Amino acid sequence: MKFARIVFTIAGIWGIAVLTPLYFLLDITGRQYAAPVDYPHFFYGFISVAMAWQIAFLIIGTNPVRYRLLMIPAVLEKFGYVLTLIVLYSRGRIPRADFGAAVPDFLIGALLVAAFAKTPHSADRG
Repeated sequence: MKFARIVFTIAGIWGIAVLTPLYFLLDITGRQYAAPVDYPHFFYGFISVAMAWQIAFLIIGTNPVRYRLLMIPAVLEKFGYVLTLIVLYSRGRIPRADFGAAVPDFLIGALLVAAFAKTPHSADRG
């Protein structure tokens, strides 16, 4: 349980640290791709949903046994992004440098799977 606590807390802090600057980088993001100003609801919507999951990671980290079932969508959140980048890269829609963003999320996702596997079911804890 300590492993899951550490993994989810670090994942939440990492995610907040990585996502927060995006709120202020609208212009920089628009230099390489179509300006997010053309679709701010998608740009800020993505950041908001991703940020909500970082908070969920922190909550899961407070009591992994209690929130064990929430670990399943947490894993899907991480691997969903990784899969998206794999598809986009394989179709030539993003450059290799952008595909590199999948690496930290893949590693965190793998740790989340390990945390899920190591966390006992609530009925087993006692």
